[in-house]
Amino acid sequence: MTSYQSDLLRLLDERGYVHQMTDAAALDRLALQQVVPGYIGFDPTAPSLHVGSLVQIMLLRRLQQAGHKPIVVMGGGTGKIGDPSFKDEARKLLTDDVIAQNVASIRRVFERFLTFGDGPTDAIIVDNAEWLDKLGYIAFLREVGQHFSVNRMLSFDSVKTRLDREQSLSFLEFNYMILQGYDFRELSNRYGCRLQMGGSDQWGNIVNGIELTRRMDGVEVFGVTTPLLTAADGSKMGKSVNGAVWLNDDMLPGYDFWQYWRNVDDRDVGRFLRLFTDLPLAEVARLEALPGSEINAAKIVLANEVTRLVRGDEAAQAAQATAAATFAGDGLGQDLPTVGVGADGIGVIDALIALGFAASRGEAKRLIAGGGARLDGQPVSDENHRIMLHGNEARLSAGKKKHGILRAE
Repeated sequence: MTSYQSDLLRLLDERGYVHQMTDAAALDRLALQQVVPGYIGFDPTAPSLHVGSLVQIMLLRRLQQAGHKPIVVMGGGTGKIGDPSFKDEARKLLTDDVIAQNVASIRRVFERFLTFGDGPTDAIIVDNAEWLDKLGYIAFLREVGQHFSVNRMLSFDSVKTRLDREQSLSFLEFNYMILQGYDFRELSNRYGCRLQMGGSDQWGNIVNGIELTRRMDGVEVFGVTTPLLTAADGSKMGKSVNGAVWLNDDMLPGYDFWQYWRNVDDRDVGRFLRLFTDLPLAEVARLEALPGSEINAAKIVLANEVTRLVRGDEAAQAAQATAAATFAGDGLGQDLPTVGVGADGIGVIDALIALGFAASRGEAKRLIAGGGARLDGQPVSDENHRIMLHGNEARLSAGKKKHGILRAE
């Protein structure tokens, strides 16, 4: 770890948020001298953000915890295009009404993480449609377009990857990085914003905004990106058996959200406790050092803490109580049938038969087709699904009353 003077960079570094940074020494000095307004943008492509966005939300929380000002930027304008960064194909274009509905739905989650208000370190939410929707095309090209080199834009990995695969990149998408760069400059002018943060895939877009703000206004602004977040087994964060792990409670039940964290890979526990909870680092170190099966206690702490932050205390308590009843209450727990699962996983049909929930492959297929097979509470609809354990164990259910344990060998 690097030795920083400011609380902000020390906090980000110690908890594992820093991947790349522009002029770290200058940003460190600035954070010692003043309140630093910093922003992250969220495009409203769905009614809820998912777990893949949680590290960015926590980054804004850390900014405020260190005495600085978070700016949440809703991409009501950029969402009309869609960020092409490292995407295989263009996003489906959304109507203005759908974008507005998504923005309203997404805003709710930030209230659990940030303190909003009019104070110097209070968070604010803004929508970039406020300024992007008003831009005149010719005036924008003359004022802003002259500062962007197409040669340079083509050199960014996010664009090169798409072109190298010979996948179409529309002119509409190509303009996204110009608009995001303009966002940074606009936020600098409107709110004195000096810092943009984001995932590592945003590095090119962030650098564009830094250079544009310097060229047009002579103002020095900064960028910080977080590491690409994947689970220890290489899988993408935020995906489960049944799709995305949504943050909004109307998109995913609280128990399923809790269970996602309870079932993380043993190797991820310490890293996730640092990134996604407010537990002191000494406590994180103690929990991640728990030996053998005791690491499951740390996973329960992780699930409780993250669920409490995202869904509230009641949701966390209810989810843990449901888990306890499922695995230990009503004659369950150690009495549940158990099947060992190797590193190559097990087919869902084979698992149902091995647990005694189906007498034949045909019966197992009918159970799946009828929605009766559930893995950690989530329906399994694909009869060819192969179950890979991301932790020590998972729960496979047939209907509401039959439960079994799939345990890593």
